[in-house]
Amino acid sequence: MNADDFRELALSLPESVEQSHMKHPDFRVGNKVFASLGPDESWGMVKLTPAQQAVLMKADAGTYQPAAGAWGCHGYTKITLESADPDTVRQALIDAWCNTAPAKLRKLHDVR
Repeated sequence: MNADDFRELALSLPESVEQSHMKHPDFRVGNKVFASLGPDESWGMVKLTPAQQAVLMKADAGTYQPAAGAWGCHGYTKITLESADPDTVRQALIDAWCNTAPAKLRKLHDVR
């Protein structure tokens, strides 16, 4: 998996847009960030719950890690793209989208 694959998956989710934050790409729904790419685009980040993060880390702790600092404690998860499974990343992006999208939008679009 690479940055273009991550970008394509993120933008395939309803009403997702790419913007930039701190000089690197992020992906938003309802003007809130649900995922981003690192500055060198070798890794991505998804906004998960701590429980969702734990499942990913249990499956592959080398690929999925908590983001640095307090963000990681709240479920933000860093994905090493080179070793990531596309189907797992797709589900992580769906979870992140659902965690971030407004309730009306989640009801309107069944992304699961």
